[in-house]
Amino acid sequence: MNAQSTRVAVIGNGPVGQTAALLLARWGVPVVVLDQRPERDPTGSRSICQQGDVLDVWASVGAGQRIADEGVTWTTARTFYRDRELFSHTFRDPGHAHFPPFVNISQARTEQILDERIAADPLIDVRWGHEVTGLEQDSGGVRLRCGTEVVDADYAVACAGAHGDRVRRMLGVRFEGHTFDDRFLICDIRTDLPDWASERRFYFDPAWNPGRQVLIHPCPDSTFRIDWQIPPGFDLDAESASGALDARIRAIIGDRDYEVRWKSVYRFHSRLVDRMVVGRVLIAGDCAHLLAPFGARGLNSGVADAENAAWKLAFVLHGWAGPELLASYQDERHPAAQENLAVTAATMEFLVPHGEEQRRRRLRALEGAVTDPAARAEVNSGRLSEPFWYVDSPLSTPDTTRPFAGRPPRGSAPPAAPGILVPDVPVPTPGSTRIRELARNGFLLLAAESSDVAASQDVANNFPFPTRVFLIPDLDTTGALTTALNAKPGEVWVIRPDAHIAAVLHNPGRADITAALERALGKA
Repeated sequence: MNAQSTRVAVIGNGPVGQTAALLLARWGVPVVVLDQRPERDPTGSRSICQQGDVLDVWASVGAGQRIADEGVTWTTARTFYRDRELFSHTFRDPGHAHFPPFVNISQARTEQILDERIAADPLIDVRWGHEVTGLEQDSGGVRLRCGTEVVDADYAVACAGAHGDRVRRMLGVRFEGHTFDDRFLICDIRTDLPDWASERRFYFDPAWNPGRQVLIHPCPDSTFRIDWQIPPGFDLDAESASGALDARIRAIIGDRDYEVRWKSVYRFHSRLVDRMVVGRVLIAGDCAHLLAPFGARGLNSGVADAENAAWKLAFVLHGWAGPELLASYQDERHPAAQENLAVTAATMEFLVPHGEEQRRRRLRALEGAVTDPAARAEVNSGRLSEPFWYVDSPLSTPDTTRPFAGRPPRGSAPPAAPGILVPDVPVPTPGSTRIRELARNGFLLLAAESSDVAASQDVANNFPFPTRVFLIPDLDTTGALTTALNAKPGEVWVIRPDAHIAAVLHNPGRADITAALERALGKA
């Protein structure tokens, strides 16, 4: 791939970089992917919990259904204190989503499936063994040096992961936060536990790890991911040699045959760059933010970064929007990272209290939750990943009739409104079976009444990018879409290429629809 055809360089070939490359190519943008490693490392499960909305993103590049099919679907999260179950949460689907709320599958397998999609795409050039050692940019583009080789691109997406310190230094961003001192042991164990095959289990202070916690996730191929909080001075090699690791495992699974497929000790981090847009470089995934894993917000939020970056870069590179659209990546994804940091920090404060007052508060909550249902809300074992709501984005047109009430209850989504990911329902259109699938082909205008279709189509014809206009009743043979949107007569809905709602307009004229589209392009 020569310099003239390299529109975007993606630094890092992990799941976030892979997603960014596939989504850019889907928009017809040539991509070169640079990774310093010599080849893919398939070791260990790593990020295992893929959220349903992320599967939707991967479905748009032909990988989501396969990842879902190979993964283990779980719908119940159980939380225990010692030998008592405090509560369980079962995820429900009010919007008839195509994918389950969560599936568990190893990051290594997810990467293999994404690699197959990349290999089939002629617009993506993957270069292993290419460490970016120099980065320069000006008003005309980005120049990346990999040893003696130079790669020129119009823009770059930095997905260099948690260890992307050199890339962050070259971009001049701060990466402030802290590393937790507490350590955790992780093991992938293949064994037979059929009763646990469709649920996540979280144990506070079990008899087999007193004073600490254990998290257990089911994975494909009769494999279970177990995380133990471990004491200071823990030595994995010594524990393995002495038989203590075997005893630790058998305390959970009993006298069953098992195989340890992977084991590691790790610490958690809580860090965020001060800027996610630096000139012509957008920073995404772990290169931009590091989160404690309780809640599965790391990889899932990184994929959301990739989708946000990809459609905006594509619109700018095709001349459909001005460069000002890219500034909204900072406006939308930096607050998303801050939200995730706040959620995971609160979880870590409860899991690993520091100071006598925090410890007493945690103990009161856990002991109270055994008999008092009201106390259970204070028990924090991790709020699971969910999309961020762009209600304050400069791309969203405010609607006072649909106010955002704040973070919804666990496992639920806010009512449909500007900034919210559109609820997914089946729709009978050629080439698309679901509303999100339809939305991700460009901008989507949905009119509640036939009198608004012509005006919407006239406006759409004045913009160069793909825009489709539909009458809601034509799509809504079952009433599911009208119900999910709570659509009312006289409304026109504007939905972005990442399936987020940009505007809900009431009895709009052409000027109102035009203004909403221009605002969604960063022109307001």
